[in-house]
Amino acid sequence: MAGLPPWSDAVPAEWWERLAARLIEALVFGVFYYILFMVLWGAFRTVGLLEVFDSRLPGVFAWLLGGLGYTVYDWAAHSMSGRTFGKAIMRIRLEQPGGLRRGALLKRALVYPGAAMVMGIPVLNVLAGIFVFGVGILILIDKPLQRGPHDRLAGTRVIKDLR
Repeated sequence: MAGLPPWSDAVPAEWWERLAARLIEALVFGVFYYILFMVLWGAFRTVGLLEVFDSRLPGVFAWLLGGLGYTVYDWAAHSMSGRTFGKAIMRIRLEQPGGLRRGALLKRALVYPGAAMVMGIPVLNVLAGIFVFGVGILILIDKPLQRGPHDRLAGTRVIKDLR
């Protein structure tokens, strides 16, 4: 196809492998979020801010900080080794023609995991959920490379790591 970057002959990762990798990471970051929420809830209660916004403030900040942490982690892990720990377990990795570029990986991380930063904000959380669901659907229907909008923006794809 004209206009496509010169990809290697590696096999694209299956949708379920990508989903499993994200779910593995979500379990770990879910525990991190819960601990962060409890700490913030205690801190806001101590200083008298718990009643602000019907006690939603700790959740908003926990999602914001947890989402920011996950976004930074996603960017750093892909920048260092081309994979997150979920991808390593599932034996898949990120590929980009000419090698992985940190700027492109930052754009990728801000688009997909970055959506988690607004999950604690009413209304935006619904939109972020719809966006994440849409990304999954787009990965399913993008044949043969199986790339989501975050992959297209960054010029990357997820492949099976058969090493």
